[in-house]
Amino acid sequence: MKSACLSLLLVSVCWALPFRQSGFLDFMMEDESASGDGPVMPTGPRGPVIPKRPEVTEATEGPEGPFCPFRCQCHLRVSQCSDLGLKAVPEKIPVDTTLLDLQNNKITEIKENDFKGLKSLQTLILVNNKITIIHAKAFSSLIDLERLYLSKNLLKDVPANMPKSIQELRIHENQITKIKKASFAGLANVIVMELGSNPLSSNGVDNGAFADLKRVSYIRIADTNITSIPKGLPSSLFELHLDGNKITKVTADSLKGLKQLSKLGLSHNEISVVENGSLANVPHLRELHLDNNVLSAVPSGLPEHKYIQVIYLHANKIAAIGTEDFCPPSYNTKKAMYSGISLFSNPVPYWEVQPITFRCVFDRSAIQLGNYRKK
Repeated sequence: MKSACLSLLLVSVCWALPFRQSGFLDFMMEDESASGDGPVMPTGPRGPVIPKRPEVTEATEGPEGPFCPFRCQCHLRVSQCSDLGLKAVPEKIPVDTTLLDLQNNKITEIKENDFKGLKSLQTLILVNNKITIIHAKAFSSLIDLERLYLSKNLLKDVPANMPKSIQELRIHENQITKIKKASFAGLANVIVMELGSNPLSSNGVDNGAFADLKRVSYIRIADTNITSIPKGLPSSLFELHLDGNKITKVTADSLKGLKQLSKLGLSHNEISVVENGSLANVPHLRELHLDNNVLSAVPSGLPEHKYIQVIYLHANKIAAIGTEDFCPPSYNTKKAMYSGISLFSNPVPYWEVQPITFRCVFDRSAIQLGNYRKK
């Protein structure tokens, strides 16, 4: 009798399926597939089993989830609060935010504690607001800020006490009338500086205003009222854009010390003279924009310049072009051939220009000539 019972037990074990751990949702899915009437509560020996809700105590309560300001979107340390019609910087911005976008709102003032605690912030975008006031201590917490965008606001002065960690600063299209000597004090890490489209006066940039910018390679001060190239520009400059101003003359002294300068933009000014020796002070210049001025002759110094490759001289008052205005007498003294020369819209009889004039041009398609038309 015992052996028979043992045999039946072994047979039942052999037919049984392997053990599989099931969770609460697994039971629901199995019951639903079996009956087709939807999920059914799991049952036990005494009827349906109702799962108990765990009691929440101070010891078991988890931390509060991440917070994002109302209507903003926060993801991967980016807080996106643009185009919301905000009149002030929102509260409770996540402390781990590295990029805060507040552009296209109606913010009028940056208060002392608006960015308090945001020590990880690297990029702050405040473009296209109505900011007139920035508290002197508003940026004191931003010890890692690298990019500050304040363009298209109503600021009348460069903000004070900006973080020394800033590498890119854009303040164009504001109401700034003067760049003072101490405006950028201590900002030794700035690489890019954008100051264009401000109503700067004729002498709106103090001598030495950029003295502390030891690493800056790009400065743009376009579309203002300045009448001369600012003095005391950093020797580290690689690009200088001064288009759309009221500059009347390029002096040798104004370009002194800019030995690293590669690109100089002076289009749409009132320049009538480029002094002798000016181009010698920028020995590594490769691109020069002098179009839309009132020059009556090709600037001197081009034949001796070894690296210049592109020069725009269209829309001036140049009446004659000599055979040695661009190229040196011999063929081997210029290390870089011209890849672009524009001379159209000048009162010069182009049919009188000798072909040998452009002997140091890489290709004939690089020369842009045209008939002069009086407006």
